[in-house]
Amino acid sequence: MTNYQIRLLDTPEELRLVEELQRQVWPGSETDVVPIHVLITAVHNGGLVLGAFIEEQIIGFIFGFPGLEKTPDGPRAKHCSHQMGIHPDHRDGGIGFALKRAQWQMVRHQGLDHITWTFDPLLSRNAYLNIAKLGAVCTTYRRSEYGELRDGLNAGLPSDRFQVDWWLNTRRVEKRLSKRPRPTLKLNHIARSGLHPLYPPHLRTDNLLQPPEHLPPLEERLLLAEIPGDFLSLKSQDFALARDWRFFARELFETAFAKNYIVTDFVFDKNDGSPHGLYILTHGESTLDEFE
Repeated sequence: MTNYQIRLLDTPEELRLVEELQRQVWPGSETDVVPIHVLITAVHNGGLVLGAFIEEQIIGFIFGFPGLEKTPDGPRAKHCSHQMGIHPDHRDGGIGFALKRAQWQMVRHQGLDHITWTFDPLLSRNAYLNIAKLGAVCTTYRRSEYGELRDGLNAGLPSDRFQVDWWLNTRRVEKRLSKRPRPTLKLNHIARSGLHPLYPPHLRTDNLLQPPEHLPPLEERLLLAEIPGDFLSLKSQDFALARDWRFFARELFETAFAKNYIVTDFVFDKNDGSPHGLYILTHGESTLDEFE
């Protein structure tokens, strides 16, 4: 396991490292890099930039700032987590989880109990971290949230995003960030539960997953919805298929959220050699602590 340290960043020299790391995480579009002067302004006005380091080499960062959200009682303070990036050579090593846990601690020290951020709902690894491991939930789907993105990871597809809610003081979140967190779900747990997929996955002869032609009715209290286990690989092999998945996911989640479903868990399983990604959506007025 790689030994690394996480620390708050607030000097021009440190934040210049974050600026450069962005170019390695999201290559190909200089205009999408958050520049150093914006990072400095944010951290001097309540924002947080945390970096993960091996000695003096930065391998990951997370950046967010205070914001306001609309409520029936008027504006309410929250923290908006804008970016998290891990160097390509250090992914899948738990660094993202550690950065989010450090952010959780710092934002609670600021007296806030709610963090929101966006991510592409078709990226299974991100969904696994955000929903399954961190305990965020989602009821908000945003079409083309960032307009046309030009970096190498996002170019060519509508920038649809989930906006997730991370309620920092709930038992759900505290248990998942504890020293003995709840084990994440696997495919065998789903099989034993008797929960049936909303739609059967259709694996093409080239081993790429194809979405169904029509969205089935959403009627059960629990829904199980499969997405590609590796969407970026699928996109690189068949761009038209990636677009089909974007528009199917848009219909699926917009319909589900309109019917009061909540994304409460995610299964990311690689036991058979090929990754599987499945969302669990729950219907009803239950409290967040019930979805531990």
